[in-house]
Amino acid sequence: MKIIELDEIDSTNEYCKRMNFEEDVIVVAERQAKGKGTNGRGFVSNNGGLYLSVMKRYENFDFANTFSIMICACVAVCKTVEAYGLKPTVKWANDVLVGGKKICGTLIENRLGAGNICTSIVGIGINVNNVLPEELKDIATSMCEHKGKKLNITAVRNRLIKNLDKKYTVNDYKKYVDWFGQEVYLDRNGVRTSAIALDVDEDGCLVCEIHGKTKKISSAEMRLRLKCKSI
Repeated sequence: MKIIELDEIDSTNEYCKRMNFEEDVIVVAERQAKGKGTNGRGFVSNNGGLYLSVMKRYENFDFANTFSIMICACVAVCKTVEAYGLKPTVKWANDVLVGGKKICGTLIENRLGAGNICTSIVGIGINVNNVLPEELKDIATSMCEHKGKKLNITAVRNRLIKNLDKKYTVNDYKKYVDWFGQEVYLDRNGVRTSAIALDVDEDGCLVCEIHGKTKKISSAEMRLRLKCKSI
C-alpha cells in the first residue's frame, strides 16, 4: 500500500477526504495542527507522536460489519504497543490504555452507499515520544513514559502498519478487555448510569446489566467510563 509522508497537516483524516484517493493509501504526519478525536473532540498531536490514517476502498462491504474495522484498528495498536513490553487494554469502543491512561485514540470515518461501506478512513494517533500537555497527564500517557526512553518512531510505525494488514476477530479484541464483570458508568448527554459490563458482541455493542436487566448498548448511544478512572 502506498505511504504518503507529511511533515505537518491539519488532520490526516481530513487530508484523505480532501484528496479522495482512488487507491488505498496510508498517510503519515509528524504533527497534526487540528487532530481529530471522536464526537468532534480534538486530539493533541505534537511532534514525537505517531499519527496516521489508512484509507481503503471496498466493494460489497456490508455496513453491518462495520465493527470489524474497529476491531482491526484496536487490536493492531494493542499488538504494536505490546511488542514493546507494555500491557495495553481496550476501553470500549476504540481507546487503548496503558496503566489506566489513554495511549492511543482511533477515529473511523466511513462513506456509505446502498447499505455498503464504500470508503473507510481509519485515523490512529499513538503517544510515542511526544510530551503531553500538563492538563492531560492524569488521563493520558506515552510509550516513552513507560519505557523511560525515547523509541524509534519509524520502527513503531512500521510494526503498526504490518499489524494493520492482518485480520482479527472480536475474540482478539476481547482479549484486551480487563473490565468485564465490573461496575462501569455509561454517559449519555451528561447523564450517568451505573451498569455491570458483561461482554462485547459481534456487532460492537456493549452487553451489560442495568437495574437487573441485560441490555445491549451501542457506542453511538453512550460513552463508557471506567469506575475509579477519569476517562
